Amino acid sequence: MFILDWLKDGVSFILVMFHGLFSALGMNPDSGWTWTFSIVGLVVVIRIALIPLFVKQIKSQRNLQLIQPQMKEIQKKYAGDKEKQSAEMMKLYKETGTNPLASCLPIILQAPIFFALFGVLQSIAMYNPDDPTYTAQGVFRWDQYSDLLASAHDAQIFGVPLYGTFMNADETPNPTATRILAIILIICMTTTTFLTQRQLIVKNSAPGNPMVKQQKILLYVFPVIFAVSGINFPIGVLIYWFTTNLWSMGQQFWVIRNNPQPDTPAFAAKEARKAAKATKGGPPAQEMIPGEVTDTASETPTRVQPKKQSRSQRKKK
Repeated sequence: MFILDWLKDGVSFILVMFHGLFSALGMNPDSGWTWTFSIVGLVVVIRIALIPLFVKQIKSQRNLQLIQPQMKEIQKKYAGDKEKQSAEMMKLYKETGTNPLASCLPIILQAPIFFALFGVLQSIAMYNPDDPTYTAQGVFRWDQYSDLLASAHDAQIFGVPLYGTFMNADETPNPTATRILAIILIICMTTTTFLTQRQLIVKNSAPGNPMVKQQKILLYVFPVIFAVSGINFPIGVLIYWFTTNLWSMGQQFWVIRNNPQPDTPAFAAKEARKAAKATKGGPPAQEMIPGEVTDTASETPTRVQPKKQSRSQRKKK
């Protein structure tokens, strides 16, 4: 597949660039930690690139919340005609600029990158300089980076190679350590997935939101899927997924705290913080309308004392 090969080139190129950066900063080029931090750098680059989609996701979720009354009205009006109901829903989405699938875009777009990294790590695991049929993946097949294949293949953290998986642990130098590290990372990956989804449901979902039921299902489905499939993921992929989950948790916490959806517990908490801050800081300052000039002197009239007249001026009168 041409697109997947292109993604493998991109993923491995970012890994190699970060590896060169950390090596230049004094880290051991052959250390597993240098390659691990390179994977973390890959996560940072990808998540920064996905920020515009994340912003679009937040806007779409907010729009869905705002059009709930209209959606309920359509469902009630066309309860007996599902086709007409769907048509009116699509019309409403189009008029309000709402995409109900926008919340899935970051996950969907990360999936090909995930498989690209999986393919690159798998090719590193199969590296054998004595095998004439071996074909490297990504930029490791380029002459200027081919010498890094041996370094990536031999790199270890806690005595475990980054290509090792729970299922192929017997093919690694330390099978027990490989299985233990894989289990720990799988637990971390599933736990952060669960907490991220739960945070969204508990704090940023309004009562009556029809998406809550689906989110509650995903709350338990996703961790189970990751736990079952995680035993086949290389250690490097588990590190990637755990790191991107941590990013998601932090990013979502910031959004829920600073830009919550209306009529949610997070929105009420934000309003309470604003009220407490206003009370602590005293009465809020009077807002000025742009272009308006406030004359404070006119609000408090000053008594004008009569001028003292001379004796000659009084005689003239």
